[in-house]
Amino acid sequence: MDSYDVILSEPAKIQLNSYINYIQYTLFNNQAADAVLVDVLETIHALKSTAGSLRFCDDPDLKSRGYRKISLSSHDYMMLYKLEGRTACIDGIYHQMQDYENLFRNSIQ
Repeated sequence: MDSYDVILSEPAKIQLNSYINYIQYTLFNNQAADAVLVDVLETIHALKSTAGSLRFCDDPDLKSRGYRKISLSSHDYMMLYKLEGRTACIDGIYHQMQDYENLFRNSIQ
C-alpha cells in the first residue's frame, strides 16, 4: 500500500478557517463546525493511502497541472490537491455548490 505525506497549503488553511468560522460564528452551530473539521481531518488521513489513485479534475487546465479532487465523506466540501513525489499538497477547499474549478484556477494564476 502506498503511503503519502499530506500538506495543507496556507491558502487551503485560510479557506478551511473561513468555512469553520462561518459555520460557528454566523450560523451559530458549533456542532456542525466541529463535524466539518473532523470530516476534513479524516479525509486528510484517507489521502495518506489513496492520493495516487484518485481521479484528476475534469477541468482540462487543472488536469494538465496535475490536480485531483477528493470529496469529504459526510459534508458537501471537496479538496483539490496535486502530488509532488510522495507528498499530496492540498491547495484548495471548496463547497461543492461553488464554481470551484474557476475559482481555484483564478487563484493559482
